[in-house]
Amino acid sequence: MAQTDNVGRLARSMAFYSAYHRHPHNRLTHYFGVPTIVFAVMLGLSYIPVPLGGMQVSVALILMAVLAAYYVYLDPMIGGTLAALSVPFLMLADHVATLPAQTAAIIGAVTFVGGWAVQLLGHKFEGNKPALTANLLQIFVAPLFLVAEAYFALGLRKDVEAQVERLVADGIGGPGALGLPAHQG
Repeated sequence: MAQTDNVGRLARSMAFYSAYHRHPHNRLTHYFGVPTIVFAVMLGLSYIPVPLGGMQVSVALILMAVLAAYYVYLDPMIGGTLAALSVPFLMLADHVATLPAQTAAIIGAVTFVGGWAVQLLGHKFEGNKPALTANLLQIFVAPLFLVAEAYFALGLRKDVEAQVERLVADGIGGPGALGLPAHQG
């Protein structure tokens, strides 16, 4: 499979999300909100055990493994980075799940609500709703988008960034594709 096919898959996955996240303040808030929400979701899923290969594993671990495989499929470098960054979050969620139930529940609720509050503040800057209101699957793109944006800021994977920007400009997704006003920068 050619590298350009990988770039195309990744760019298409990111373009819809990117169209909802043009304002720099919105993007900044997501660097705090998305990881916080991901942690809270992993914490909740850490409580659900599934027998696998003669042992118990959490639904959080299974979901992260499936998502990591998908992210690596889209782009080995960016996806691999995201997979590696997910490990400490999963370990922390598993640890918090061992705390007294009330303590863990408070931590989960505060991080989930706090993460969403930060993200919604970002969308106030943007002047639009979160991308997941138009496509719920965008919740899985958010972490990938943040890692890719970090790569772009470091001057890496400019080919992907250019393709995402081209797709957004062509209106393939996001508010513009829905006939809604988009942030003009």
